[in-house]
Amino acid sequence: MEIRVLRYFLAVAREQSVTKAAARLHISQPTLSKQIKDLERELGKRLFVRGNYDMRLTDEGALLRKRAEDILAMVDRTAAEFASLDDFVGGDISIGCAETDGIKYLAQCVGKLQRERPGVRLHLYSGDTEDVTLRLDQGLLDFGVLVESADLGRYNGLVLPFTDILGVSMREDSPLAQKEVIQKEDLLDLPLICTRQSLRTSLLSWFGEEVDSLNIAATFNLSYNSKILVQEGLGYAISLNKDLFDTNPNTGLCFRPLYPRLESKMYLVWRKFQAFTPAAKALFEEIQKAYGEGKETGP
Repeated sequence: MEIRVLRYFLAVAREQSVTKAAARLHISQPTLSKQIKDLERELGKRLFVRGNYDMRLTDEGALLRKRAEDILAMVDRTAAEFASLDDFVGGDISIGCAETDGIKYLAQCVGKLQRERPGVRLHLYSGDTEDVTLRLDQGLLDFGVLVESADLGRYNGLVLPFTDILGVSMREDSPLAQKEVIQKEDLLDLPLICTRQSLRTSLLSWFGEEVDSLNIAATFNLSYNSKILVQEGLGYAISLNKDLFDTNPNTGLCFRPLYPRLESKMYLVWRKFQAFTPAAKALFEEIQKAYGEGKETGP
């Protein structure tokens, strides 16, 4: 299975047409059709259902599309890394990050680096801890920014100087909106919306044994959609501080911190024994200069 053929396959999958894909790839339609048929023969599976006007992926084709996207992302990243080895003024840096206002500390370091090296490009991927660490393990990211401590057997990390406060985001017409802080007893019978990882970490310690009796109405990994759920009355979201959740007057929402106070630190992590590109190494050095005292463990 050749890399070139996987690119051809993805082009047909995206265009849903051999004709359109051939035009985009600047090759002839018969050549592209033959490549796709040869790929199906090699795999022993039909990859497309061919209609009168378009081509749709089969279940096997959908599986190959996901695998091909992952393979080509790694191939392209590897090529970019080698191309940037001698590039001391530019290069790509890929960072996976949780939704946290504390990303501004990282942005300050990136901004300083880009003023010195205008060719540096930052690529951000938003996700929760599971999403980010998966992409780190796949080699698709240089760094991850997490709001919970990662497995230091697998990663190195810095503690960044920012702490998120956890609280409850709710509609302004909620009875709980009259309170200044929210205690555990206030939430035990209410429909709650929270992240999946928080049920295994921060909320587990905060609620204690009663975490198993909570009424979990919904879970989320990124906060924007949870805001919609709260606005529509599905429940109360346990989320990070109000600056992140956007509780300005136009949303009809408000934020109240948990009591006892529950905080979440911010971590920059990377794989152990990772070989950094010049651009990633330069950013790491900027971060070390700014926040090196918060280092948990080193490369």
